[in-house]
Amino acid sequence: MELNKIYHENCLDTMKCMPDNFLDLAVTSPPYDNLRNYNGYSFDFENTAKELYRVTKQGGVVVWVVGDATVNGSETGTSFKQALYFIQCGFNLHDTMIYEKNGPAYPSQNKYYQIFEYMFILSKGKPKTFNPIKDRKNLWFGQKWSKTRSRRNKEGVLKTQDWYKDEGNEYGVRFNIWRHNVGAGYSSKDDIAFKHPAIFPEKLAEDHILSWSNEGDLIYDPFGGSGTTCKMALINNRNWIMSEISEKYSEIAHERILMHHEAKTIGYAKTKLNNDHPVLF
Repeated sequence: MELNKIYHENCLDTMKCMPDNFLDLAVTSPPYDNLRNYNGYSFDFENTAKELYRVTKQGGVVVWVVGDATVNGSETGTSFKQALYFIQCGFNLHDTMIYEKNGPAYPSQNKYYQIFEYMFILSKGKPKTFNPIKDRKNLWFGQKWSKTRSRRNKEGVLKTQDWYKDEGNEYGVRFNIWRHNVGAGYSSKDDIAFKHPAIFPEKLAEDHILSWSNEGDLIYDPFGGSGTTCKMALINNRNWIMSEISEKYSEIAHERILMHHEAKTIGYAKTKLNNDHPVLF
């Protein structure tokens, strides 16, 4: 299977050509509920989850960014259902992270404004790579600092334990709620990206790529959309593969990636969806 390619097809068709234990990391935000109309396309979640487990390496990670629609006054809970199904497939729910936006898309009239999505960190066994981002300023930096902390065990008994040594430094490991500004000029500087109805911030994709992979690793986005994940994989010296069933969105992604790659190394063949394993390259 060729790397550093956009496969203009259903992600299930792409993954069936992948061997077992192939991917180091997947970072994606699938179409969910009825929040967007992605050119009329939908996807088979359960088979996608099963295939992602098969093609992910032992120790590999899938970052699944998802939220819920509100239907008849109730949030659907689709995100939780998907997380639980991933566990049934064999993944560990390694972490439940929050992607906090700088503001709501539509202010609610009868509840607090909704400004977040879930980022489920799904690992196949213990993650083989974790490069923690350390950009959280420690409030106690420069003050008298103890290398131990006290906490109660499950019996309620107060115990003293060693604390992380880098917590005495000026910057510590980031918390698992990430705040990103969204919208024009924030999510991306690529104007063409906004021809897609729901891009996520480049910085979000980049931070996960830096956290869960190393240079030379293989990154996959099964719902590539405008190509954000693959652009950031390219910039950060990772190999990448992207699936996108919509020809319109595949072309947007291709143009974005082309802007960040020497033109002499990429040609462009426009393909049709019913071709055998169509590729933009």
